[in-house]
Amino acid sequence: MSPLNVIDTGLERYTQVLQLQEQLFEESITAKLNAQPTKNYLVLCEHYPVFTLGKSGKRENILVSDAELEAEYYKVSRGGDVTFHGPGQLVAYPILDLDVLNIGLAKYIANLEDTIIQTLAHYYLKGERLEGAAGIWIRDKQGDRKICAIGVKASRNVTMHGLAMNVNTDLSFFDKIVPCGLEGKGVTSLQKELGKEISMEDYKKIFIEAFSGVFQLQDSFQLNKMLLSMIT
Repeated sequence: MSPLNVIDTGLERYTQVLQLQEQLFEESITAKLNAQPTKNYLVLCEHYPVFTLGKSGKRENILVSDAELEAEYYKVSRGGDVTFHGPGQLVAYPILDLDVLNIGLAKYIANLEDTIIQTLAHYYLKGERLEGAAGIWIRDKQGDRKICAIGVKASRNVTMHGLAMNVNTDLSFFDKIVPCGLEGKGVTSLQKELGKEISMEDYKKIFIEAFSGVFQLQDSFQLNKMLLSMIT
């Protein structure tokens, strides 16, 4: 198995983690162009409240003015439409070389979905795909509710951006948008589905184990905030 380097920034502003992503992404691109080995990174974080609009997103899917968002707002280079990130939500940004993993972009996204499905099974919840809509959903007689959003970017088969899993997220922020541009669809969280707050640290461990298994990578070490400050 190839090593997986996990960087956990904790609660951090979107722009700070985006800068880290871009640094690792560009390092991998440069390595590939120079026929050097690339490294596999998994950046984990929670964000201060922020809305992001993907490159194909529509401003009209943000239902309030910028002033009424009560959060930061950025247009970004990932696929997909508008979504929200905030405390209580685990955001994962894999920077992986898909050529080394010998998979294409469609398989990569399917692997991200499989990772979330496995973590939900740990809590006895059934995560499902919804045709035409990336991400993972809880589907039952109460309707379709998205619990994890996925939006990625790839260049030279190196990935960035990733997924956002609602663990203990304040879901009221989603009332300000049409999440992912999908009208009539709800959002949910582990906390809402289970009726209790979930330990984020426990969920991170479950997520890392599932991610490593799905992508057949070996979690080799974690970089804490002190080490993170040394590379940013």
